[in-house]
Amino acid sequence: MVLQAIKYSYGQLEVLDQLQLPHQEIYIKIKNGEDAWHAIKSMQVRGAPAIAIVAALAVAVDATRHFGDLSKALSAKEAAQHIYSQLAYLVTSRPTAVNLADAATKLMTIAEKASKSPNATGDVVIEAYIQAAERMLEDDVQDNERIGEHGAAWIVKNKPQSPADAKISVITHCNTGSLATAGYGTALGVIRSLHAGRSLRHVFYTETRPYNQGSRLTGYELIHDGIPATLITDSMAAALLNTRGHSENIAAIVVGADRVAANGDTANKIGTYALAVLARYHGVKFLVAAPRTTVDMATKTGAEIEIEERPEIEVLNIAGPPINRNQFGEQGLAPDKRETICVAAQHTRAWNPAFDVTPAELIDGIVTEKGVVEKDEHGTFQWRKFFVAGVEDVPAVDEPKPLNMTADGITATESATTAAA
Repeated sequence: MVLQAIKYSYGQLEVLDQLQLPHQEIYIKIKNGEDAWHAIKSMQVRGAPAIAIVAALAVAVDATRHFGDLSKALSAKEAAQHIYSQLAYLVTSRPTAVNLADAATKLMTIAEKASKSPNATGDVVIEAYIQAAERMLEDDVQDNERIGEHGAAWIVKNKPQSPADAKISVITHCNTGSLATAGYGTALGVIRSLHAGRSLRHVFYTETRPYNQGSRLTGYELIHDGIPATLITDSMAAALLNTRGHSENIAAIVVGADRVAANGDTANKIGTYALAVLARYHGVKFLVAAPRTTVDMATKTGAEIEIEERPEIEVLNIAGPPINRNQFGEQGLAPDKRETICVAAQHTRAWNPAFDVTPAELIDGIVTEKGVVEKDEHGTFQWRKFFVAGVEDVPAVDEPKPLNMTADGITATESATTAAA
């Protein structure tokens, strides 16, 4: 059974507190937008797709809790404005990941449309919103499974010359699995699909300093699923590729994404850029796995992506349960206790960008739920067939226009996610 980081039923939302993993599984209740904002900001919930889903469902839960009173007290227009204000607030929680803003824009459009329907009331608007948020949860799991299938097939097809039945190894970074999405995962979904197809030899996953999402979260998921894996520190990747790349048949480095610019430049967890450089030097494929909602066509290049900088204390300190020794010298964890340890000299200053941007020229393919986007002979990613109707039977993407508040209510502006031709 795949890990469930988001538990939702009508009017109820709980998320797995990822700050307590891998030693304790503690779910926290999310009752409204403010709860969700703090959970996202503190990284109790994290991962671009998961952030968007939790934000969307938090507003749904808040609306459900107030359904009897709030919806009757508000007109259709006022209900749409109430939804907008909560979503706009949630978008401020973490700026780099585009999925949150994309989901908010789509949901705002749905609320606005419902508010203008004939005989619209507050409950009509709120119910339309809740149904749309619930569909996002369902769709994300399905999209991730498709990403896994497409990515696994691409890696197997493009693996180095070796016996046809030879299993391959991969490297991954940060956490991109069930804990970072509504379920299954993006890059880790690709790994799950490789494992399910009996094509996977081994996974090497990075510690991912300073928050250790790899050692704490990816390791937790891989052990849970029984996938053969080995933890490495971030600085070991070069040595791994140099000394064991051939013997382990390392065929690819596969990572997730928080935002993909129109030219393919990709913002992802800090350390991703370094892995892309190593992959190119060692002749290993470098693959980004992300749903189309992560692609921001309004951002031309990675230079335009806002990079979140987090507190330096996250670099200077490390936290976790203490190791206790009994009278026989045997070690054991105290999972219900948490200690913070300083790992730097006093008065040390630290720089802590949460993400870096990998140039498109270092990326071999971008895996979406519709397939793997590759470059043409000019080195340009070919997005068209993944966003435009009528090309290779790919459905059209009905992209909404972002909404602005005005004195007269909600109005549309030019779309921030318009697909490229």
